[in-house]
Amino acid sequence: MSAADAKAIGGAGLRGTSAGETALCTVGKTGAGLTYRGYGIDVLAEKGTFEEVAYLLLRGKLPNRAELSGFIGEIKANRGLPARLKGVLELLPAETEPMDVLRTGVSVLGDLEPEGSFENQQKASVRMLAAMPSILLYWWRYAREGVRIETETGDESVGGHFLHLLRGKEPGAEEIRVMHASLILYAEHEFNASTFTARVCASTLSDIFSCVVGAIGTLKGPLHGGANEAAMAMLEKWKSPEEAEAGILRALAAKEKIMGFGHAVYRTSDPRSAIIQGWAKKLSERVGDANLYAMAERVAQVMWREKKLFPNADFFHAPAYRFLGIPTPLFTPIFVCSRVTGWCAHVMEQRVNNRIIRPSADYVGPMHAEWVDLDLRA
Repeated sequence: MSAADAKAIGGAGLRGTSAGETALCTVGKTGAGLTYRGYGIDVLAEKGTFEEVAYLLLRGKLPNRAELSGFIGEIKANRGLPARLKGVLELLPAETEPMDVLRTGVSVLGDLEPEGSFENQQKASVRMLAAMPSILLYWWRYAREGVRIETETGDESVGGHFLHLLRGKEPGAEEIRVMHASLILYAEHEFNASTFTARVCASTLSDIFSCVVGAIGTLKGPLHGGANEAAMAMLEKWKSPEEAEAGILRALAAKEKIMGFGHAVYRTSDPRSAIIQGWAKKLSERVGDANLYAMAERVAQVMWREKKLFPNADFFHAPAYRFLGIPTPLFTPIFVCSRVTGWCAHVMEQRVNNRIIRPSADYVGPMHAEWVDLDLRA
């Protein structure tokens, strides 16, 4: 590869460049689409539970009934938070970004319960999977309501646990099913920016908590995570599908970026989008709010008509989460509560045949700079 070619690739954010091998996921592969360990995302979202998919990613196969029961038991047993972690969460201001709360919470958890040895990676992974909603919502409820909630619920699902902690009561069966589908859609996506961050960290032989902290920091960036929150903020500006269409056309004319559309890998559609769109429509009918869904649908139609850009996984998650009563600042943190499974699975995979990830760069600065004594410098 020439220096010019390398520079062009680097300038494009390394898109189209393979950075390694994985047996965890295919993204946009011809004839496969999006799969987790060979299972199509549509099948997993329709027939599976998030806990089955988490087991598949972390342990390499779909669990049988006994294995699933044991895995759910592990998750339920790991939802409690140490008193010192609760103390740290109570010190965080109410205006703290929820993604920062998760980043801090995982870091403190890693201090209090260090991985110690790579032999404990499965244990640490389940601990984070179980504790993510607890960390987030203990802080959320304390910062806003001044209450210290009990995080050790008996909910059989991660999604149910999340909604239970948020509302203070058990969610309904359909709401749990929506959360299963949502968490499955977000669980894994190959070498995306946050996952690659986790693998780079893992390649240095760092601990798994540090890998996840780095991944959370990467997902926080608006060019990676947060499109669902941005989509909701956009939709809230309008009162009707007609207003939405006019608003989108003005934004396009001004060359503004419309969050939630297009994808770095997919070219014609995001296979996750239709799944969550279907749930958003069902929820809109359930709660009796046809207008929000109609506006989202109109925006998607206009974006395809005008720019041939399709909604990605984030866009229809915005109305779906709103219909579930989830506050907008918690949208991206839900992503974390799911993707921690993919991150941890990639860390484990990196460790199996590890070599430190250390790419080269093309130097574009001056070749020969002349030293100037301090008193003579301009």
